[in-house]
Amino acid sequence: MPNRLAHETSPYLLQHADNPVDWWPWSGDAFDEARRTGRPVLLSVGYSSCHWCHVMAHESFEDQATADYLNEHFVSVKVDREERPDVDAVYMEAVQAATGHGGWPMTVFLTPDAEPFYFGTYFPPAPRHGMPSFRQVLEGVQQAWTTRRDEVADVAGKIVRDLAQREIVRQAAEAPGEQELAQALLGLTREYDPQRGGFGGAPKFPPSMVLEFLLRHHARTGAEGALQMARDTCERMARGGIYDQLGGGFARYSVDRDWVVPHFEKMLYDNALLCRVYTHLWRATGSDLARRVALDTAQFLLRELRTAEGGFASALDADSDDGSGRHVEGAYYVWRPDQLREALGDDAELAAQYFGVTDEGTFEHGQSVLQLPQAEGVFEAEKIASVKDRLLAARARRPAPGRDDKVVAAWNGLAIAALAETGACFDRPDLTEAAVAAADLLVRVHLDEHGRLARTSKDGRVGPNAGVLEDYADVAEGFLALASVTGEGVWLDFAGLLLDHVLARFTDTGTGALYDTASDAEQLIRRPQDPTDNAAPSGWTAAAGALLSYAAHTGSEPHRAAAERALGVVKTLGPRVPRFIGWGLAVAEALLDGPREVAVVGPAPDDERTAALHRTALLSTAPGAVVACGTPGSEEFPLLADRTLIDGAPTAYVCRGFVCDLPVTDPDALRTKLTAP
Repeated sequence: MPNRLAHETSPYLLQHADNPVDWWPWSGDAFDEARRTGRPVLLSVGYSSCHWCHVMAHESFEDQATADYLNEHFVSVKVDREERPDVDAVYMEAVQAATGHGGWPMTVFLTPDAEPFYFGTYFPPAPRHGMPSFRQVLEGVQQAWTTRRDEVADVAGKIVRDLAQREIVRQAAEAPGEQELAQALLGLTREYDPQRGGFGGAPKFPPSMVLEFLLRHHARTGAEGALQMARDTCERMARGGIYDQLGGGFARYSVDRDWVVPHFEKMLYDNALLCRVYTHLWRATGSDLARRVALDTAQFLLRELRTAEGGFASALDADSDDGSGRHVEGAYYVWRPDQLREALGDDAELAAQYFGVTDEGTFEHGQSVLQLPQAEGVFEAEKIASVKDRLLAARARRPAPGRDDKVVAAWNGLAIAALAETGACFDRPDLTEAAVAAADLLVRVHLDEHGRLARTSKDGRVGPNAGVLEDYADVAEGFLALASVTGEGVWLDFAGLLLDHVLARFTDTGTGALYDTASDAEQLIRRPQDPTDNAAPSGWTAAAGALLSYAAHTGSEPHRAAAERALGVVKTLGPRVPRFIGWGLAVAEALLDGPREVAVVGPAPDDERTAALHRTALLSTAPGAVVACGTPGSEEFPLLADRTLIDGAPTAYVCRGFVCDLPVTDPDALRTKLTAP
């Protein structure tokens, strides 16, 4: 019989709806039940594409004896971390403070007042590798709760007090300047891996936000070292196993330093961010590889993550059926030489050489992850294209990985920005149209009549959880990109609506610091606040970027002042931990560059000369530049006010730092203005 999770919209929670565990979703009712029965709460946090979440679910939560013990002694609460990032952040902070590490599945035991007192991540069904079994943990916690309740309460109270006293960072009073950005670049240079690209050792994550900073820094200063790090890292990732050489798109991370063996789940946020990075790399260098990867990643988003409602699903699982009924990590993506022969016949040897498939394998059990090894040899393009098509067709006959179909507002905002810009740069209106469709879904389903965002939806049905800061910031970022690309001012209006909420409900009016949850959101044991990037830009610095762009579009001093105050944290952290505040550094680059404001006016939307000026503006590498395009007298954008044609010709106006240049009618002249230091 299904448990209470059967009525949820989260695919992760629905995966547990048939567990014998009597799960509750995160709710006041669950904690009321704990108080009524005098039982502690087991909080289990995970997400649908998490390999070890699936393992623990199969080993423990599907086990009747374990479920019976849980149901007798605990109130069990299951949380999708992607649906409730605030709950995840608060208790992950406690786990990391107590144990020195964290991860998912996250297992936390709470009092009925939601105060944590014991922590862990994955627990096996039997003791191994120095870990107690899950049943041993449950019995130990239950005994402590029964016989030493006062001691447990004291521990929980101390943990909550310690969390309350933890200060994230003391931010500076002003935004970073040249000195701090130069120090950040130096710090990144020290951590850079010149042999393999990327930063640090294994596991290696795509440094999307840092790459954006490096590209912007090069555009503003001409620093070749910054461009070299970005270009080499992008090439190494694109040639490695972390990139899907057949279907496009990136896996979550590489388990090794060489980008060879990925952790195979594919996340929307990674692919949206990297699609945009490779587009920007092409814009800066004209790299054919960057163009191919950007377009193939965009195509992956449309082919494999787009939902029937026009939004984008959250993730594809790492695991899939290997053909024998067993769910195995990477089964969909890896190849043995005999599988190549079955799919390709006489071309199997060519494919093995091209993709680095060996008898020994680069993964497990003689299987190889496809990559493009740095090998000698010239390959015929048409033959390789044929090989890829046939392998992709053969792979499509394998059982596909599961898909988490929930639409997360923030990640869709990132996808909207990426697809809008990629469509504009490569003259692919289908990509821009997909961005518009996703934006339409967010407006129709996620946005209420007061301009408040819901975090998630599924199958066109809105989820129950309020949007957090990253939702408002990333969706505003997507809408602003869409406004620049489409020339439709309604997207600027929607962005302004969202950013008004950021100013009113997420900002500390005293310091300009930003909180991850709204002032009127559910109160947890601590109000989460984190300026550092994780897998995606921090809500704090993403909001700073959207506020800055909106101010450039509208001239709004309150929005610009809020952006500058929010960037004070980057002045403090940028020189110290640049790898973890890359988006903030990228926004700071935009602030130092102006950002530039470009208004293009022409006699008609389909005028070829107007389109040429508009495209030139969109191809500019100027950090954070905003673009408005329309007809003279248009009220779509504030930047178009009082802009007239020169001698009847389409005209571009460039302003920067409250100063405007002379207008131009020639794309080359506009390009010069946009690249001038």
